[in-house]
Amino acid sequence: MVRAFRRLSWVAALGALLVALAIGCDRTQRTPQDTSQEEGATMVKLILQSEAFSQNQTVPRKHTDDGDDISPPLTWSDLPEGTKELALIMDDPDAPRPEPWVHWVLYGIPADARSLPEGVPTSARVSSPAGALQGKNSFGNLGYGGPAPPRGHGVHHYHFKLYALDLELNLEPGATKEALLKAMQGHILAQGELVGTYQR
Repeated sequence: MVRAFRRLSWVAALGALLVALAIGCDRTQRTPQDTSQEEGATMVKLILQSEAFSQNQTVPRKHTDDGDDISPPLTWSDLPEGTKELALIMDDPDAPRPEPWVHWVLYGIPADARSLPEGVPTSARVSSPAGALQGKNSFGNLGYGGPAPPRGHGVHHYHFKLYALDLELNLEPGATKEALLKAMQGHILAQGELVGTYQR
């Protein structure tokens, strides 16, 4: 009986040791990853805003397909040192299709620019900010195409994403979102996002 008790005590001690080791390994694996994510999120944060709507608020009708279909004004700050150019993508991941619906592709934005005016013309080349170029949206057009969700489909979220790049892109007007993302790969210094909503 004494031997049995000793055997049970040894098994219990071994089990406790294995549990302690598992917890320790789990902490070791998770802590650096969590820290890295927090530091990365801080490093890449840009402030992107609009006087037309706030984060996660409704995009005004005039900036949608139901209104004047003009782009909203945008401002940004906190660009990192070494920024050579900016790019902007607006898309809708709630669209009933495998890929987000692309509403706006804009690149070649000068590094010293801090805003986009309301109603950027839907032309290949933009005069303000000077030098910016526009790509093709999912409507098949150049420039901005406002929210136009299917009726009765619920609330859609429109993501305006601004990228600070460490080089000047060599892209002609009319590039797609996919072409822009490929050209930016490995050159994004920072990113900011503003989300607006709209439904019919």
